[in-house]
Amino acid sequence: MSAGRRAGLFFLIRSDLLAKAGWLYGDTTPRSVVKTILTDGTFAMLVYRLMQASQDLGLTPFSMVFNKLNGTLGGCIIGRGADFGPAFVLIHSNGIVINGSVRGGSDIKLEHQVTIGAERSQSPVLGNDIFVGAGAKIMGPVTIGSRVRIGANAVVIADVPDGATAVGVPARNIPAKQSEMPMGTDAG
Repeated sequence: MSAGRRAGLFFLIRSDLLAKAGWLYGDTTPRSVVKTILTDGTFAMLVYRLMQASQDLGLTPFSMVFNKLNGTLGGCIIGRGADFGPAFVLIHSNGIVINGSVRGGSDIKLEHQVTIGAERSQSPVLGNDIFVGAGAKIMGPVTIGSRVRIGANAVVIADVPDGATAVGVPARNIPAKQSEMPMGTDAG
């Protein structure tokens, strides 16, 4: 059973909107939520949740229509079986591609041009509280831990442990203590 069926459609939509409002505006006031509804990526988030709910209910024709709407109007492709928990945020949806067998926890934020894809029918599994920078790629049977940051344009082809930051091509993991240091600070 997916996160969508367990949590309920309206709960998930509400959690997504509040998470995006908090990310964009620093608060979840009604004014910020209304502004969030009108921002780039929000349409794609809502259509994804409708697709996920349709898929969970076995309404395949509807899930296919929502999938095509997202590709055409939302600017992204999210496979019909992709499953993300509450607080799923598409900061900018343009160019996002997510394989249908990807599984993700809660509080996942994606920038534009992110790819989360399968390799030989094996897809990534994402934990909770994850930020993925613009243009990053997460490929194959990797596990992304919780409280992880993936830098812009990183190519992740190996596991990323809890609390780490992954940067580079191919991505290398910076442990939590180092990743909390200001940029440009030498760890040595």
